[in-house]
Amino acid sequence: MNLFKNPWVLLFMPLAGILAGLAWAQRYRRLNSAGVTAPLPPRESVRSLLFRFLPFWGRVFAIALIILALARPQRASRGEIPPTEGIDIMLTLDTSGSMAALDFAPYSRIDAAKNAASDFVKKRRNDRIGVTVFGGVALLTCPLTLDYQSVLELIDSTSLNMTKVDGTAIGDAIVTAVNHLKDSKAKSKVIILLTDGRSNSGMVTDTALAAKTAAAYDIKIYTIGTAGHGKAAVPTGNPMQPTAFIDEDLDEPTLREISAITGGEFYRAKSYAELENIYTRIDALERTKFETKNYTDYSDRYEYFLVPALMILALLFMLERTYFRTVP
Repeated sequence: MNLFKNPWVLLFMPLAGILAGLAWAQRYRRLNSAGVTAPLPPRESVRSLLFRFLPFWGRVFAIALIILALARPQRASRGEIPPTEGIDIMLTLDTSGSMAALDFAPYSRIDAAKNAASDFVKKRRNDRIGVTVFGGVALLTCPLTLDYQSVLELIDSTSLNMTKVDGTAIGDAIVTAVNHLKDSKAKSKVIILLTDGRSNSGMVTDTALAAKTAAAYDIKIYTIGTAGHGKAAVPTGNPMQPTAFIDEDLDEPTLREISAITGGEFYRAKSYAELENIYTRIDALERTKFETKNYTDYSDRYEYFLVPALMILALLFMLERTYFRTVP
């Protein structure tokens, strides 16, 4: 958007036009008084024509440009200031072998978890997100960041048994996530822990103690159990017996306890649609509420008028001392 910082200066524009007209009329009155009443002969040279009109109207045009420059034309660009504080979220994903189960058609449990987590990340704005994975041990794969593209790439690269240690270390996973959230200055800190099993390995065997540690740092934990009821098929990689069946092993009471201690919620997903809905509900619960702050940045554009005016005056100065010099 274009505007003027000093619009009142533009009032001089019509005044300058009137004065220019009066000066031009006065010039012709002087010519008439000297007896020059008829137009110049048709064979008047180009140089004499330029000499009659260019110096006078060139200066008038330059003065008009200087008036516009003094009015300080500006360009206004508008933008939005994001909130200075958002929510810090640590996505904590189980990558143990049982996450290969195929009861989240058309996906396995691990692929369903990755897809739903990715959709969740795409909906966030101004919130830092990190990723922790766990099996028999827990690993931080992505520190808290606003670089959502990197988060999405790291979620996509998550794979079964990537910790290289069998088991499900839920206590370790919580402590690892807490360790990377505890010093955060965000107004809200959240762990979303997704698993299909029970805590059976790791250094922190007391999951309630791990949850109390999170609560001590004002960190909420949303737990998601991803397992259908009954047996689930798991690929074996053996062409003679492509699938095997595993029993349901989700420790729902422990996950409920973890969430209750920290003020979070427990959810159970038995299908991909349910898992998507759970992430949508968490997304709605953990939203940064802020008023949009707009700003306007002004940049001067007077040089677009002042520079041409100075160039015109400089050109006229040189022409009057060279090209027009011999014209009487």
